[in-house]
Amino acid sequence: MAPRIDKPDPGPEPIKEVLARLFAARGWGRRQGRLHLERAWSDAVGSDYDAQTRVLGLKRGIFEIEVASAVLVQELLHYHNRRILKALREKLPGQTIKELRFKVGKF
Repeated sequence: MAPRIDKPDPGPEPIKEVLARLFAARGWGRRQGRLHLERAWSDAVGSDYDAQTRVLGLKRGIFEIEVASAVLVQELLHYHNRRILKALREKLPGQTIKELRFKVGKF
């Protein structure tokens, strides 16, 4: 019979690893990320446009927003695009935001 090798008890698992698995399993990380984007958008556009827009997401540097009307898309794109981009980049320093993409939708 081969001698038995006792492995030492690894000890308690670090809480950050437990929480990371829990957040991933429950999808909380995505929700937190989305809330962070929504807050940054709301601050960047202000109350005048916040109620008429909705953040769709940030993918590959493109910040996508759903807007209530085509007229509002034109206004945001032509008159406020640079200001909003600058504000978003300041509020989301860890994210790369290359452009804003607006889409007319219903909400």
